[in-house]
Amino acid sequence: MRRSELPFLQLIELTLHFDQGHTVALNDVNLQFRQGEFVALTGASGSGKSSLLNLIGTLESPTSGEIILENQSYQTIKDRSCFRRENFGFIFQAFHLLPTLNVLENVMVATLGTAGATSEKQAQAESWLTQLGLNQRLQHFPNTLSGGERQRVAIARALINQPKIILADEPTGSLDSKNTNQVLDLLENVVRKLGMTLIMVTHDSSVSARADRLIFMRDGRIETDSAPQR
Repeated sequence: MRRSELPFLQLIELTLHFDQGHTVALNDVNLQFRQGEFVALTGASGSGKSSLLNLIGTLESPTSGEIILENQSYQTIKDRSCFRRENFGFIFQAFHLLPTLNVLENVMVATLGTAGATSEKQAQAESWLTQLGLNQRLQHFPNTLSGGERQRVAIARALINQPKIILADEPTGSLDSKNTNQVLDLLENVVRKLGMTLIMVTHDSSVSARADRLIFMRDGRIETDSAPQR
């Protein structure tokens, strides 16, 4: 296969070991992702789902194997921080909001180092927060928000740069059913409209049922890769 014919994102024989090889997080993982698709990763805790997200997002490096995004091998990346900022939006299970910044500032911090006027970035941040029902909370600090509100701030932060790939680790875990549907509707609409790829770790079968593909992991391997049952 010529490099120009490669899929949007390709993982080739990925392994990830810890403790000098005594702990195997991922073992010979081969996957391909299309641009604009919604993929759900499921499996028991410790099956390798979060490790897979970390490798895709360059937060960790594999023990062996290769990752290729739009024909570029990760092995050729010179500035990982810049590459990460340009290509990925992260939604972490633990939110990772900065306690000394308010809601609006927490979203805008993701735009540091990107082109554009501050006023434009603020308008974009306010737009995403409004879509997520947080327009009355812009000046509030994280310790005054509920878990669900903090998660929605984290989602707005992930979306503001309109990245190619959204990596989401249990993004609806702190939300009630109403807000879960609101967030999923927004994420799906963004993926479809802007052509983003959404890769989401979830244990919620109602969430994974909405995905284009369902990947089930066990013991660091891909056990099944199929369309979810509707």
